[in-house]
Amino acid sequence: MKFIIKEMTDKEAREICTWKYDDIYSFYNMDESSFNDLVNDPYHCVIDEDRNLVGYCCFGESATVPNGKLVGAYDEEGFIDIGLGMLPKLCGKGFGAAFLNKCIELGEEKFNISNFRLTVATFNKRAIKVYEKLGFKKDRYFNRITQDGRTIEFVTMKLERIETL
Repeated sequence: MKFIIKEMTDKEAREICTWKYDDIYSFYNMDESSFNDLVNDPYHCVIDEDRNLVGYCCFGESATVPNGKLVGAYDEEGFIDIGLGMLPKLCGKGFGAAFLNKCIELGEEKFNISNFRLTVATFNKRAIKVYEKLGFKKDRYFNRITQDGRTIEFVTMKLERIETL
């Protein structure tokens, strides 16, 4: 599958808000309250060669988890934070590495940086496997309490291709 990244439109943001992930991955479900974030923050949508919406990515503040800031998980300079999401029916089908690589290419162009950091829930083993395959290394662990009272553990992972000072 070939991936193309473009600016997020209202139509695509509304569609992403309807995506539903199964089982433990339902943690990643959005709703209409996420719409403003998707269109106002620097989000991009990812489409396939047939112009079907297949995912999204974001960079910087939008790609961080609030509790991570409290424990200093994002203090190290020389990295750009990257966040991403893929259409639920494509998850676990072997497209993750190519999808993430395309998002990284955009980040390199846009920010002129080669070191990336992402944050992932530790239960998301399939995503972690993809990230490690591409060279990301686990770094900082922290917890976040969800609105429904669950505690979710997160880990930041870094892809360091140019040594930072």
